[in-house]
Amino acid sequence: MGSLVLNDGMASSASAPVFPRQGGVLHAEQVPIPAIAAAVGTPTYVYCANAIRMRYEQLTQAFAGVPHRIHFAMKANSNLAVLRLLHDMGAGVDIVSGGELYRASEAGFPGRAVVFSGVGKTVREIEQALEARVLLINVESEAELVTIDAVAGRQGVVAPIAIRVNPEVTVGSPHAYIKTGEKGQKFGIPRDDVSRLVEMVRDLPHVALRGLGMHLGSQIGNAAPMRDALPRLLAAIAAARADGHAIAYMDVGGGLSVPYHHDDVRADLADYAATVMAAAREAEVTLLLEPGRFLVAESGALITEVLYRKHAAGKDFIVTDAGMNDLVRPALYQAYHQIDAVDAVTGTVVADVVGPICESGDFFAHDRTMPDVTAGALLAVQTAGAYGYTMSSNYNSRPRPAEVLVDGDRFAVITERERLEDLVRLERAHLQWRTA
Repeated sequence: MGSLVLNDGMASSASAPVFPRQGGVLHAEQVPIPAIAAAVGTPTYVYCANAIRMRYEQLTQAFAGVPHRIHFAMKANSNLAVLRLLHDMGAGVDIVSGGELYRASEAGFPGRAVVFSGVGKTVREIEQALEARVLLINVESEAELVTIDAVAGRQGVVAPIAIRVNPEVTVGSPHAYIKTGEKGQKFGIPRDDVSRLVEMVRDLPHVALRGLGMHLGSQIGNAAPMRDALPRLLAAIAAARADGHAIAYMDVGGGLSVPYHHDDVRADLADYAATVMAAAREAEVTLLLEPGRFLVAESGALITEVLYRKHAAGKDFIVTDAGMNDLVRPALYQAYHQIDAVDAVTGTVVADVVGPICESGDFFAHDRTMPDVTAGALLAVQTAGAYGYTMSSNYNSRPRPAEVLVDGDRFAVITERERLEDLVRLERAHLQWRTA
């Protein structure tokens, strides 16, 4: 289970697990999980507010030595209640779509608290970003730069932009799909092309270059990739200033790792922060940080009920009411999630933990030593607060789960469970045919 201690030497007031076991029963903070399941049903995502607060404070303290802004990468968890919690702590947001911009606005974030990233912004999304007066639009291609200038020209404004640099460094992320700063990726401007785009900005009257940044990927456990990449980013900042641009921001993205397995080593936040802050001081900029997983992953668990036990071809299966449509990370990334029995049981079994989806890829664990649970037992799939609900779907025409936020000894439903009628709400059985 996740714990609220970082391997960074800083003091922490929370050394207990995020989901403690009391009297043999797993709790979310002070609320017994069976009480949540009885009230709300399963499958349900449960998030612990104080775990999110603690992570945010740890990050704030780690970077207190330089001017900085924390922009939560809301693709990790875009629930309005989670966003409002972070808003109230002083966070901004990093967004990658017009839909996320809308959610950010609904959660109370003003435009100046928003950084708009992403490689495929539409004209309408750029219009919305400029109308909202976002802090920065991160440019990821020459064509996008020209488009932003044209859109800003039609609106009669100057768009504040940053160039996302691909530093082309090797990143030791556990899966190829979460590496974004290596050569050949779709993200950012190749470092050899950055100077050309900086020069282009001078001839584009409706954009103003205010920052340069990068994002190396996810599950970065130490500062080694940063030590390789930052000199390249600093050189780009110096060159842009020499070209006459007023660079105020250096964006280093997010990607700090969290432990999914009990043997995983925690991110060395102290070393990471020291490395990044040294570069920020050298560049004399405001540092932008875009954590996502780091702030919310360990706060969440997916609660699911065991439907059946099955033995076939020499294997044991634990069949749950949650499936890959609810949590796709194991199928998509071969990701490990610790799975705990909510009520302590004696004995163990080596089993596959699988869902009800009609796919062989519908699993949470293969050949895992598990508590020997029976039908009706509750399981908690841990470290599910990031990229869980946001990546869920209605595959197999399954309603998406509920979401619950716990704060101390109280809990609230923050997303209602979808109903069957929600599955077809936007579809049309009676067609209104049109001709071109």
